Amino acid sequence: MVIVTKGDFIWLEPEHRREFSVAVGAQVQMADAGRILVHDDDGDEYWLSPERRIKAMHPSSIQGVEDMISLGDLHEAGIMRNLLIRYKEHFIYTYTGSILVAVNPYQILPIYTAEQIQLYRSKKIGELPPHIFAIADNAYSNMKRYGDQCVIISGESGAGKTESTKLCLQYLAAISGQHSWIEQQILESNPILEAFGNAKTIRNDNSSRFGKYIDIHFNKQGFIEGAKIEQYLLEKSRIVSQAHDERNYHIFYCILAGMSQEEKRKLELQDPTNYFYLIQGKSIKCEGRDDAAEFSDIRSAMKVLMFNEPDVWEVLKILASILHLGNIQVSGHQIKNIDATHIVNAVQTLQRASRLLEVNERELNLALTSRTIFMRGETVTTTLGAEQSLDVRDALVKGIYGRMFVWIVAKINAAIFNPMEKKEYMSIGVLDIFGFENFDKNSYEQFCINWANESLQQLFITHCFKHEQVNLLKVNEH
Repeated sequence: MVIVTKGDFIWLEPEHRREFSVAVGAQVQMADAGRILVHDDDGDEYWLSPERRIKAMHPSSIQGVEDMISLGDLHEAGIMRNLLIRYKEHFIYTYTGSILVAVNPYQILPIYTAEQIQLYRSKKIGELPPHIFAIADNAYSNMKRYGDQCVIISGESGAGKTESTKLCLQYLAAISGQHSWIEQQILESNPILEAFGNAKTIRNDNSSRFGKYIDIHFNKQGFIEGAKIEQYLLEKSRIVSQAHDERNYHIFYCILAGMSQEEKRKLELQDPTNYFYLIQGKSIKCEGRDDAAEFSDIRSAMKVLMFNEPDVWEVLKILASILHLGNIQVSGHQIKNIDATHIVNAVQTLQRASRLLEVNERELNLALTSRTIFMRGETVTTTLGAEQSLDVRDALVKGIYGRMFVWIVAKINAAIFNPMEKKEYMSIGVLDIFGFENFDKNSYEQFCINWANESLQQLFITHCFKHEQVNLLKVNEH
């Protein structure tokens, strides 16, 4: 039995045990004749029922701590309350040993200035308040001392992984000392990758829909010499369908908002509302984003990364052809009791797409409305039904966009990668894990994405806890 008095802090165990139920912190407002009035962390005040289970709260959980290893109540409720207390005080970063927990503030905070970069330079973790710069600096110092390092950034969609990745790169570029062209190129890769690989979701206006691993190469003096980007699991299904209140990839809206009228005329493009692939989520605009201004930034970044004008124009042609293909309408009918398909609006869609893709219109038409089977040395061609034809169209579009994305990453790598012998450089890898998602309708692709995320997360947790265990054993030995 826990005896409490006014002002004590206690844990309220959940009334009903469910999968995600955790205890809630509360402060005793009154204790009278066995009755207890509390004010909990959710802001509610009420009398506790006699059967409600309570526990005393450890002093370390009352005010919150910078490193949760020092929490007396080291359980899920204690961790959540500590993060809540610090978040309310505008401290978004908290340590758990060498792990940094970040809570997305959904606003710009003045804690990423040049002065902050200098403040955290060459400081050990724990010397200053928790910060993403401390993690980046620790990786840089350990690289110079021990060799290659890796920073893993994980969390659910909307947790702030993309921004954390950019801040790590910003810090490493600043402290490497050279302020060279290659550092600028590495930073300029972000707006391009975000445009082609990020989208608005119901949880995040700039959600990365692919995973990326950036390997930054340093010479023996600690200066950045180059980098290499690996991408994986691009969410290609988003190109052809979006859930309610979500958008396709940013780049589609950016080109339609930012291209000149002459460029739009050449590509025969109109407003976003005219394209099936852009209106399914019923969210053309994204609050807080200026698509036209971002398109200008994208083109500038492409110049920095050695995309010439013909390269950019070819990319625009591919994007335009995808929008035209998405507007294809088909009519199903039968030929000798076999399902067949006719493209109703071929002039407005198929003709434009084939011209932009520089392929034969008739062959593209056949590819979308029929299939060819090779069997025992013979070729059999059959027609497709309307639904099958649209599935083929969507598969084609996903393949085109996926290959274009791979080409863009390769083009960026051609600019920022400096081939060297392994013995000539050290590296820091930054892994931005794809955010875990659970949609109303989850495709096989989403299952693969979530499985990969869970596997990476498990690897991350296992490694970190083993590392902490080794450190604690060393401390106990001394």
